[in-house]
Amino acid sequence: MRLGISSSWTHTSPEDWANQMVEMGCRSVVFPVDYHTKVNLIDEYVKAANERDFVIAEVGAWCNPLDKDAGSRAAAMERCVEQLKLADYVGARCCVNISGSASDKWDGAAFENFSDEFYDGVVNSIREILDKANPKNTFYTIEPMPWTVPVSPDEYLSLIKDVNHEQFAVHMDIVNWLCSWDRYFKQREFMDDVFAKLGAYIKSCHLKDAILLDGFTFQIKEMPCGQGKFDMDYYVDKINALDSQMPVLIEHLHSENEFRESMKYVNKRFAGK
Repeated sequence: MRLGISSSWTHTSPEDWANQMVEMGCRSVVFPVDYHTKVNLIDEYVKAANERDFVIAEVGAWCNPLDKDAGSRAAAMERCVEQLKLADYVGARCCVNISGSASDKWDGAAFENFSDEFYDGVVNSIREILDKANPKNTFYTIEPMPWTVPVSPDEYLSLIKDVNHEQFAVHMDIVNWLCSWDRYFKQREFMDDVFAKLGAYIKSCHLKDAILLDGFTFQIKEMPCGQGKFDMDYYVDKINALDSQMPVLIEHLHSENEFRESMKYVNKRFAGK
């Protein structure tokens, strides 16, 4: 795997950014600027990444293309299209987003997220994004979420079939799917199922840890790598069996120091993998 982090930090230039990523121990990166950036500066970031043999793992869209507000929905669709074009231009493995949500929160839970009408909206929005961006070198991908489409490997396969576009693929964050007792307590069986069904489509992965909280309802909490009960060894083995050059990004930490410590831990734990 090619380990990296999901953050770009404050930096003064493409060289400064790239040197920070080298110092952090990254071999893959998220692209640190968006489509509003001038082309010559985008090119400088690509050059800095290529000179250091970074894999540009992903360009993030991170918005709600199914927002209930028409203006916000239109802006999100524009962002998805333009970020996908950017991913294609810089040679990223994928452009990643969630499918969308009917919640007032852009990535929140809502009963409506599981209606047939919502599913149809997901399919149509993904088709529209792909048709307008027309990528040739990258893929539009959806990150698995616990409370919006797709919520299982089977539903992701259905989504791939229904979107029916060769540049639609998978971004894998398996911890987001550990949202039930069977997936949490039978992690290896669940990962076997996920990778058997979706492995051929996976373009980039996230890495984090998770733990079951001590309470009377089922509650999972994300944790820094090594502080939970997620079977990272099995996950990394599945990733490496699929693609030894797969970008794997540590995410959802709160400071540069936390990312640095997590990178050290993961690199030590998986030295040589």
